[in-house]
Amino acid sequence: MSTTLVIAVVFINIALVLYTFGVWAERIQHRLKWWHLIFFWGGLAADTTGTTAMSIINGSLFRLSFHGITGNTALLLMLFHAIWATIVLLKKNEKQIASFHRLSLIVWLIWLIPMISGIVFGATH
Repeated sequence: MSTTLVIAVVFINIALVLYTFGVWAERIQHRLKWWHLIFFWGGLAADTTGTTAMSIINGSLFRLSFHGITGNTALLLMLFHAIWATIVLLKKNEKQIASFHRLSLIVWLIWLIPMISGIVFGATH
């Protein structure tokens, strides 16, 4: 197993742990908090690192495949999610802070699609 593959697998799994923990902690608490944001940004950074390592292995940053399309879409959604969470907390809008977990769950569920397809198909598509 190549070092790059090990890095990719480790960072994708770190992303899974960080992002899942952040999303579900927020969902359970029904209130977006600053520490959730740390997990969102950390999950995004880890996923970006893992995806970049996989791209090096595949020789392409983007592949026109189910996994490639859903993976890049998920990364963009994670970025939007983290930026929007930051904005919501900075604005201190109580209604948005209390309902943000709905968006988080949707983004997390979409993010799971390439995560699972990468496991099932070995990210070869």
